[in-house]
Amino acid sequence: MLTLSDKGSRGEREDTSGPRLQEMLREAGFAIAAVEIIPDQQPLIEQTLIRWADELHLDLIVTTGGTGVAPSDRTPEATRAVIDMEIPGLGEAMRLASLQKTPQAVWSRGIAGIRQHCLIINVPGSRKAAQENLEAVLPAINHGIYKLQGGQADCV
Repeated sequence: MLTLSDKGSRGEREDTSGPRLQEMLREAGFAIAAVEIIPDQQPLIEQTLIRWADELHLDLIVTTGGTGVAPSDRTPEATRAVIDMEIPGLGEAMRLASLQKTPQAVWSRGIAGIRQHCLIINVPGSRKAAQENLEAVLPAINHGIYKLQGGQADCV
């Protein structure tokens, strides 16, 4: 679980989305292998994603924060810079689910993609939006990871 927040990384703001996402992932059967809060700095985000995917060999990285349009929101750009392929359907599903709750969802730029055998998903930084976005794609994540790991069963 990677939280992107300048204030959070300095201890000036409590991270509420990260713990909620960790709880949701645990309930879905995932083990949480890495948790960190770092500033909204694209090179640092890229370095962390690369390290977690390539050195820690994580199957899934969920980022929270940095998906809006503020000048410091660089998570999608950092993710795009390190992935081998983008999975547009996950981002589309997250925005569609949020759009059913608020018109402000059109401002979310979170993406999802694959680096080697690791699925990386960006969700917004607010607890409510992060939860809604993860809920939208959580049922599909296990199958995607299974296929990334070489699973041969057909999609159902």
